[in-house]
Parts: sequence; structure tokens; C-alpha cells
Amino acid sequence: MALCCKEQRLYGAVSLLAHHQHNILAKRNTSMKKLFVGNLPASTKDKELIELFSQYGKVRSLKLATDIFTNQCKGFGFIEMEGHEARAAITGLNGKTYNGKTLKVNFEDQKKVRKRR
Repeated sequence: MALCCKEQRLYGAVSLLAHHQHNILAKRNTSMKKLFVGNLPASTKDKELIELFSQYGKVRSLKLATDIFTNQCKGFGFIEMEGHEARAAITGLNGKTYNGKTLKVNFEDQKKVRKRR
């Protein structure tokens, strides 16, 4: 089945547009930064942490590590924010006291992949 010139140009333009949109989405996602938040009290709840970090920007996601039996916080979690907002949150909250404990806030370290023996 042969395509005429107009159909070929239209198909090429649609393909180029899809590729361009994919690049835009990929760039948008790279500005998101995941923060490690440590030394949290066991009584910490999602809502409280979102409220605390919202002073520095929009919290895109939050994952608190919780005990499966008691449902209490294990003392750490991860928050995702835009890059500039994440840097502001680190500057503003790292080393600050929260409910009697000194917070540790920094960028999540990518774990080094170990070779199997």
C-alpha cells in the first residue's frame, strides 16, 4: 500500500510530534528530586510531613517507612519535589528539630549496584 505525498508528510509530522512530546515529558520528570528524610519520630504521620515540607514547595509524593504490625513510622521516608523546591527544603529543614528529634534531610543516594559473587 503506497502513501501519497500528503499522507507521508502527515504521518511524518505526527511521528515527529509524538517524539517531541516524549522528550518534553522526559525533561519534565528529570527536574523532580527524591529526598531522604531521616530521624523521624515514630508518631510521624503523612499529613504532618506534607505540611512541614509544603512550606518549601509542592510535595509530589511521600512514602513513609512503616512497621507492618504497629503501623508506626520506622524513622525515615522519601519525599519527591521539584529540584529548586527540594534544595530549599534541604537548606531549611536539615538539622532542624521536629517533635524532639533532629531531622536529616538530603537527596536520596542511588545505591551502588554490587556484583554477585
